Amino acid sequence: MTDYFEAHERDAAARVGELRLAESVTTPALADDVVADAGSEWFQRQDHPEGDDSMLTVLPHRAFPSGTAAEVQESFAPDYPDVDYPSAVVVSPGTAADFGADAYVLSGAPGFVGHGSAFRDAVVQTRAAIPDDTALYLSGVATPRNVAVLVYAGVDLVDADRVVVRGTQGRYLTTEGAYDLADLDELPCSCAACQQSVESFDREDCVEHNVNVLRAELARVRRRIRDGRLRDYVEGQARHTAWATAAFREFDQQYGYLEERTPVFRDDLLLSATEDSLRRVEIQRFAERVTTRYRKRLDGHPLLLVPCSAAKPYSESQSHRQFQDAASYRAHMVSMTSPIGVVPQELELTYPAQQYDSVVTGRWSAEEKDFVARVLRRYLERTDYSRVIAHVPPEGYRDICERVASEVDVPFEFTVDDHPTTDESLGELNAALAGEDKIWVSEREEATLRAVADFYLGDGAGDEVFADIQVQGRYPKLQALDADGEQLAALVPQYGSLSFTLAGADRWVDSDAPTKRVEIDGFVPEGSVLAPGIIDASDDIRVGDEVVVEGPRAFAVGRATMPGPAMADATRGIAVHVRHSREK
Repeated sequence: MTDYFEAHERDAAARVGELRLAESVTTPALADDVVADAGSEWFQRQDHPEGDDSMLTVLPHRAFPSGTAAEVQESFAPDYPDVDYPSAVVVSPGTAADFGADAYVLSGAPGFVGHGSAFRDAVVQTRAAIPDDTALYLSGVATPRNVAVLVYAGVDLVDADRVVVRGTQGRYLTTEGAYDLADLDELPCSCAACQQSVESFDREDCVEHNVNVLRAELARVRRRIRDGRLRDYVEGQARHTAWATAAFREFDQQYGYLEERTPVFRDDLLLSATEDSLRRVEIQRFAERVTTRYRKRLDGHPLLLVPCSAAKPYSESQSHRQFQDAASYRAHMVSMTSPIGVVPQELELTYPAQQYDSVVTGRWSAEEKDFVARVLRRYLERTDYSRVIAHVPPEGYRDICERVASEVDVPFEFTVDDHPTTDESLGELNAALAGEDKIWVSEREEATLRAVADFYLGDGAGDEVFADIQVQGRYPKLQALDADGEQLAALVPQYGSLSFTLAGADRWVDSDAPTKRVEIDGFVPEGSVLAPGIIDASDDIRVGDEVVVEGPRAFAVGRATMPGPAMADATRGIAVHVRHSREK
């Protein structure tokens, strides 16, 4: 277990943490001033270090370069003792394991940083082998240009070795690139080292500048993690070097690694500025849940496909109000959008459906069309509509609908010739729905609560947990009540999530719906459940998930602040913010 490192805030694999030394260090950070290396044992056996709480002591080690045979690593692996001071051990992806240390130094980093797939494999394999609440340290590789990608991948500690060497070589580093001192006409930086003329700026000053800009970039990255916006930054920052672009795209292919660590909702907007955004966990997760968990409950009504709107949630936009006025709620409305795919009206509040912003040009790329078409096809294959009314613009949207119409056994009707909000188009929409029954408010509200339960809890959860409910409140502030009028849960408009009461948690546990459980020791939680008190947790718990907390003495419900696997692993930190609890 670790006593000296704790992750406080998470943004996918990136964390803002605390290295608890005599003077605390906020990570991700430079480790140069707080690391004491006890030395390599390749040439001689090193004395057992005394250590103290002012430094992170790297225990005597044998590092292995990338590509070293597994049998060689096993034969020469050092024995790491248990120590009572902050410690780090040196591991390779093949030798990484829980050695009881507070940090793990990944050997051979200069050999794989610079190669996208090798970097991905090394970090993912090592992270899987070491405890979640320990720091991952990569030495000799960080630069202002790549450190955001390193942290995005899951690295907590770096050093200034590479930027110092570059400085002594007369290489002036920035977050976008590197320049030879001889080529600079002016100093494009305002750090302390650069407060002089370019003529007097020497290599010693260059070293100081390089370290300053690396330190500043780490501070910027920490801020981005706290804001939940690191991915947005990395998408832009990675464009400055080919390997960084390759690296974060390689991590996009590691969906399981990132998805486990990505919150189910965030406070800030999700920015979709490039086609890489289509591969973000939040986008892929939404599409996956809509096409595998969502159940259409407004039976007997046709599907009405409409374009998305800039205003969120969609139902508050002027265009969608016009669509509903023309349709008179005689069809089930689903919005088509890039980057998300399709959004049933019941899920318009659910992250990121009302929290995204995208670049609107009026032109769809081939990749966008392929993605939305794939999601729409899967959605139609899972649902059962008698027909589809496609009230969409000719550009982009209609291409997608025509492609899907040729692939599914559901007839499509198109009601727009020029623009969806013209009087002619709205008249065509109204005429296409002549004779259809109206969907009543009570039907829509019950369907919304059940669809949100499916989305967050699992396929079929809505019918299991919210069978025979009454709905109270006005959309979007809806509450689910049982037959006796006791509240079970409330819809949280900000995220489109659910907030359970104890009665709702009881019903959830007693149902056949998948239950996200946290098993605790014999205490009654008040306010928060700390990781040391957790015995086990469901693997499918994600940050932000609603969870049931159970132990010998207590039953509670609350919201997860770390993933389930981390809860079961961690020895420090808040795991669950408890909303309601009772003593057994």
